[in-house]
Parts: sequence; C-alpha cells; structure tokens
Amino acid sequence: MEKEEIYERLNNVFRDIFDDESIVVTAKTTSNDIEDWDSLEHINLIVAVEQEFGIKFNMNEVTTMKNVGEMVDIIISRVNK
Repeated sequence: MEKEEIYERLNNVFRDIFDDESIVVTAKTTSNDIEDWDSLEHINLIVAVEQEFGIKFNMNEVTTMKNVGEMVDIIISRVNK
C-alpha cells in the first residue's frame, strides 16, 4: 500500500471522527492542529484507524506517536508485510 492511499484513507477517518470535512492530514499533523483532538477523541481515532486498516497498535506505539507521519509509518509496516 502506498503512502498516498494511506493518507487518503486517513483523511476520511479523521473527517469522520472529528466531523470536519475540511481536515487534510499531513505527516506533520498533530493533536495541536485539530481543535477537538483531545484524549477521548484520540482513543476513538486509534480504534477507527485500526478498523480501517485491519491492524492493532500496541500501547507503546499509541503513547509515543508524535504525529500522523509516525502513524503512517506504523501502518505501512503492518499492511505491507
């Protein structure tokens, strides 16, 4: 799976979770960039991303991800096995 496809699918997940059709995520997108991205929405987002890509993040990954780019790297490592 290519990065472009992952970002396209992540845009849809983020738009759904945060109910904002204007969201466009990039590698540098963080919780500071999206107004409603708090700890509760972070959990909802992680679950939605796991469902979208058929993967499971481990607790260390969830707590250490600094931006969407790191999330994409993890997704690529899981879906391209």
